[in-house]
Amino acid sequence: MGNYEKEINRRRTFAIISHPDAGKTTLTEKFLLYGGAINLAGSVKGKATARHAVSDWMEIEKERGISVTSSVLQFEYDNFCINILDTPGHQDFSEDTYRTLMAADSAVMVIDASKGVEAQTRKLFKVCVMRKIPIFTFINKMDRDANDTFELLDEIEKELGIATCPVNWPIGSGKNFKGVYDRKKKQVITYSDTKKGTKEGETNVISVSDEDKLISFIGQENKEVLLDEIELLDGASADFDLNEVQKGELTPVFFGSALTNFGVEIFLKHFLEMTTTPLPRRAGEAMIAPAEHEFSAFVFKIQANMNKAHRDRIAFMRICSGKFEAGMEVRHVQGNKLMRLSQPQQIMANDRKIVEEAYGGDIIGVFDPGVFSIGDTICMPNENFAYEGIPTFAPEHFARVRQVDTMKRKQFVKGITQIAQEGAIQIFQEFHTGMEEIIVGVVGVLQFDVLKYRLENEYNVEIKMENLPYEHIRWIENKEIDLDKLTGTSDMKKVKDLKGNPLLLFVNAWSVGMTLDRNEGLILSEFGKE
Repeated sequence: MGNYEKEINRRRTFAIISHPDAGKTTLTEKFLLYGGAINLAGSVKGKATARHAVSDWMEIEKERGISVTSSVLQFEYDNFCINILDTPGHQDFSEDTYRTLMAADSAVMVIDASKGVEAQTRKLFKVCVMRKIPIFTFINKMDRDANDTFELLDEIEKELGIATCPVNWPIGSGKNFKGVYDRKKKQVITYSDTKKGTKEGETNVISVSDEDKLISFIGQENKEVLLDEIELLDGASADFDLNEVQKGELTPVFFGSALTNFGVEIFLKHFLEMTTTPLPRRAGEAMIAPAEHEFSAFVFKIQANMNKAHRDRIAFMRICSGKFEAGMEVRHVQGNKLMRLSQPQQIMANDRKIVEEAYGGDIIGVFDPGVFSIGDTICMPNENFAYEGIPTFAPEHFARVRQVDTMKRKQFVKGITQIAQEGAIQIFQEFHTGMEEIIVGVVGVLQFDVLKYRLENEYNVEIKMENLPYEHIRWIENKEIDLDKLTGTSDMKKVKDLKGNPLLLFVNAWSVGMTLDRNEGLILSEFGKE
């Protein structure tokens, strides 16, 4: 097996999830700072600095200050090789986030201390629960006035249905934020807000038993509140159990401020101790173990035009096992052909480096000549197995899309098809027509803006969109059903997807039930498999 095992065991691959504005991008930058991947963490929102977050690259992201696409960042820290999958925080991009979570072994959930669990966190969290991956919680923005700490924990437990175990505990918040108490070491780490763009400086570590020193740093009142809260906490919170954490049933909780860089390195160190090496993956009946198997990977994301000068298209793969070497011959299982993965690269924002080798747990981007789909498996030529597919979310908003200039038909079809292959939008055709009637379905309406923007900027095609009233979509499971003979409701529309699969669109939810009643044997599904 050569050096696989040692290299694979150093890997930690995790996704960061949060509600928009909870500080996820700032936290990501601070991680990179510790790994020496960047020298100065730039303020993401600061217009004066005009330096954008390292992980945002698409123009529309820079304009709106949101992460639209998920990037992959790799750095070294303390002899670990860490892959961070940064996910879009905006709710309209939950599908991209969902796929990204399929490529991660654990998740870091960032929560704004003054807002608690927000709607988006709930949705993403359910995906983590479905995958049973470990979840680590970082409660951010303690340098601003925060909600009551016990209430925050209670909310996580109630809203997300997971037990919490605080590893450290905050002392005050906002202007009165004095630091955190390390429960295991029974020490207080004091906070000062002078470290925005630098690594955590000299912090004072004070034993709780050293009363005089403690009072001199945090004050008498804070000391009394802290001791009361510790007593309450020791009696009430779940005991730390690594096994429960790794099963995704208990989340370790940390407190800090990513912006002022307090508590970030403490969190990173604990996180690396508690997370596992890359996990085995299911392929049919078999479990493929990362260190005991030759190279295999699956595609979880496709991104076109990352570099305008090259008009390129990158397929992102999570390596599940073994060692990847540039130039090696591999089998593309779904296409059933042997190929060499060209221009393998790892990406850090706009900077790419060509990869000579990569191991189980790593993420690589390869040039895609248009052969890959999301969910595809790549393995060695002498093997032929497929990892489980990734379900597609049902779009909730639909629009008919036409190009303004009929002479640009070719660019329009090419552009819209390529963007659809990335998985951000889904495109459908009227059942009996070809590409002249294109209906676009999206999970969140912001995707319509992104589509319009990208078609104009990347393909030079202007489009008109007409919103359609449909809100519910169903895939037809039993393909033998004759669609022409299907009896539907007046608000139903028959369409087909890019692969020719028949689907039904409905305006009202009750129409779905009525259509099922009227057509004996019809089986409808809310998910399409990619």
